[in-house]
Amino acid sequence: MNASVPKALLRSLLLSYVLSGILILATAFLLYKLELKEDQVSVSVYAVYLLACLAGGFVCGKVVKEQRLLWGIATGLLYFLVLLAVACILSRSFPPDLSGKIPVLACCVGGGAVGAIFS
Repeated sequence: MNASVPKALLRSLLLSYVLSGILILATAFLLYKLELKEDQVSVSVYAVYLLACLAGGFVCGKVVKEQRLLWGIATGLLYFLVLLAVACILSRSFPPDLSGKIPVLACCVGGGAVGAIFS
């Protein structure tokens, strides 16, 4: 493994979480102002996950250059695992119920992969 790979993964994850925070705040503002329905909000949360992992995969792919798809998938997977760990800690339930989280995993991994492909 190249020495720059862990740095690239950390950088891409940091970017993904900062972007997620900004987009979630924007979604909350729109929810407040436009009085969106719950299904519209859940679609926007999936869009936030997708865009954040897409950006993270893109950055990781730009830095690593070799096996970009693999590292884009790793970025999306790590994003999901950190998200899952935080959810488990906050809800104090372990092991978590993964049935509702499979679409989130697919969204995160797919976003990371597509971002890496386009890098």
